[in-house]
Amino acid sequence: MVPSRQLTPVRRRVVAAVLGLGVVAVVVLLVGVYAVPVLRPPGPRPAFQLPVACGEKWQVGTYPGHDDFDIDLFPDKGQAWGRPVLAAAAGTVVEAGISGTLGGRTPQNPDGPRGTSGGYWVKIDHGGKWETLYLHMLEPPSVRRGQRVEQGDQIGKVGSTGKSGAPHLHHEQLRAGEKVETHFAGAPSGITTDDREYSVTLTSRNCAGAASRATAGKRNAGEKSGPVG
Repeated sequence: MVPSRQLTPVRRRVVAAVLGLGVVAVVVLLVGVYAVPVLRPPGPRPAFQLPVACGEKWQVGTYPGHDDFDIDLFPDKGQAWGRPVLAAAAGTVVEAGISGTLGGRTPQNPDGPRGTSGGYWVKIDHGGKWETLYLHMLEPPSVRRGQRVEQGDQIGKVGSTGKSGAPHLHHEQLRAGEKVETHFAGAPSGITTDDREYSVTLTSRNCAGAASRATAGKRNAGEKSGPVG
């Protein structure tokens, strides 16, 4: 019979110390993986552009009860229905689908029943703890979760799904999960509070994507052709 080997007090202390160091190493690793990214401060603001086609003028505004920093976009001229919604900056799609209920407002039935929340929507992570939201789109987004998008890429179309009274694009910019004043082309929009109804007119400089180039090309072709008749 082989006698069992018992640990001496010294060996027990050594084993305990080694195990303790292992636990500490695991804790440090977990902190590095999970806590450090959370504690890291936000990066610089991305070079956001108006999330609509290049060269178009849009009314950017808010109203009482809308929430501070939230903005609604309406085209300065023409119908809003179906206009391209573009990525304000490059990033990765983290949400693309339905928020709340869709309701029944369509181009064919603009006074149909309202839905709830954001309807068809998209959320993009731009890195550095910056995100953007796009709400009330006409139909399912043209992007999917996990997809990489570049600035100016089309992600959907302007509509009136969700809690919406008329076709428009609701847009938000978030820093570390908190809403902040929207900036476009390096300048603040001026929409900071929902204490009253007000708006500004901005021209889109979001000219990198294919949707913007196509829209600009059609507009230029129309301007060159001149009036008919």
